[in-house]
Amino acid sequence: MTTQKNGPGTGVASRQHRQESFEQAPMYVAVMTYLGFGIVTLFGYFRDFLRAVGIEKCHLAQEREEQKDFVPLYQDFENFYTRNLYMRVRDNWNRPVCSLPGPVFDLMERVSDDYNWTFRLTGKTIHNAINMGSYNYLGFAENNTDFLKTVADKLCQYGVGVCSTRQEIGNLGIHEELEQLVASFLRVESSMIFGMGFATNSMNIPALVGKGCLILSDEVNHTSLILGARLSGATIRVFKHNNMHSLEKMLSEAVCSGQPRTHRPWKKILIMVEGIYSMEGSVVRLPEIIALKKKYKAYLYLDEAHSIGAVGQTGRGVTELFNVNPADVDVMMGTFTKSFGAAGGYIAGKKELVDYLRSHSHSAVYASAMSPPVTEQIIRAMKCIMGNNGSTEGIRRIRQLAENTRYFRARLKEMGFIIYGNDDSPVVPILLYMPGKVVAFAREMLERKIGVVVVGFPATPISEARARFCLSAAHTRAMLNQVLHHLNEVGDGLCLKFSRLKYSSCPDLHEETDSELGS
Repeated sequence: MTTQKNGPGTGVASRQHRQESFEQAPMYVAVMTYLGFGIVTLFGYFRDFLRAVGIEKCHLAQEREEQKDFVPLYQDFENFYTRNLYMRVRDNWNRPVCSLPGPVFDLMERVSDDYNWTFRLTGKTIHNAINMGSYNYLGFAENNTDFLKTVADKLCQYGVGVCSTRQEIGNLGIHEELEQLVASFLRVESSMIFGMGFATNSMNIPALVGKGCLILSDEVNHTSLILGARLSGATIRVFKHNNMHSLEKMLSEAVCSGQPRTHRPWKKILIMVEGIYSMEGSVVRLPEIIALKKKYKAYLYLDEAHSIGAVGQTGRGVTELFNVNPADVDVMMGTFTKSFGAAGGYIAGKKELVDYLRSHSHSAVYASAMSPPVTEQIIRAMKCIMGNNGSTEGIRRIRQLAENTRYFRARLKEMGFIIYGNDDSPVVPILLYMPGKVVAFAREMLERKIGVVVVGFPATPISEARARFCLSAAHTRAMLNQVLHHLNEVGDGLCLKFSRLKYSSCPDLHEETDSELGS
């Protein structure tokens, strides 16, 4: 059944919300999934017993005999999971790539002689596999010499690295140019750039909140947001994903009850959400969150790592998608690692906020400045999106991405796959559920020269393993049709089409089956 998150919505917000799908799997799928994990767990304990008596060799790190009285470092469930489950399927991750991460790429072939404990390269290359895993949303991860001329010029002028922080002697003119461009693109007062996207969250959140503050975090927020929240020392409370009733209940309790024991008012209440959630493919319910933020006088931190450049008519992210005022978002964060084909991140908002972070953020004070050619690549891509280079190529790519996204999602629904997320989201998770099918799916797709990303515990709930497809403006319709053809065959062969909904050829129209209505 297709579940809808709770909470009222009007206008654009409600229309966007109705386009989200979170269909639940049939009961037998859940039973078989847990049964599969139960079987491999039992075999894991049996193999641990064989290792303990010396029949099987243990390849992982373990405590030495003289440390047996110490607190154990490696004996926990995640280590058990890694040793007995993950190692059996490790060939599906960390595959070495030896080309540009464009719409097609090359992979180095590797084999294992000891059941995935170690790998060796065969010297062969898998050429021109269709890349359905990279975050190359607008296709700016490219090697067109005409497009990259300015990047090459900046490389010759400045070199690769700055070898200093920006507060010392690493502040270049192109850094300031990029910050002005980002502020203009986002339509805010000011912005600040950082050399690493992950650290943009993890190192800046502790500068914004601390002890005596409250963070309300969506339950599926990215690890960088979670780490930043934990490092801050603030109290953290988690609300249900995109659930406005859950969020409002927590806001109401926080305002009425204050801090535990003392009941003093919280110094700050910070709501942390993402624009597009990278594992769910869902889009934040921004207008409703802004309304709650204003009602309870909280602050809003919006992570647009996957949404900036990828949604909105001109690529300005979820604020443009929902037609809300960017000034209503207190802290706008995003990365350059996806839509811009580069590296790093930004914080944007009011000038007072950015000026404060320049002197208080660990990432600003201690981290090396952004590499000059990377900075120029971002400037080049952003000017292209904004049309400042005199062309319409940027808008063409944004529209092509939107077209590819809707087409791909609609076809998957017609085939009978359960997919999560919003129809506008270029992140497309296909639910696979069972551990054995996750492995078989990834290997079978690679045999057909299609590179996919499969994800399981602990990145997802243990019963919701999935394959995550990322659409790109660089994907042609022929490429997508080829992928869909193979997906259809693999889906039939592995029995992965769990959906009980019937979709028409029009992606916005579907009807429930009799069995669904009966449930």
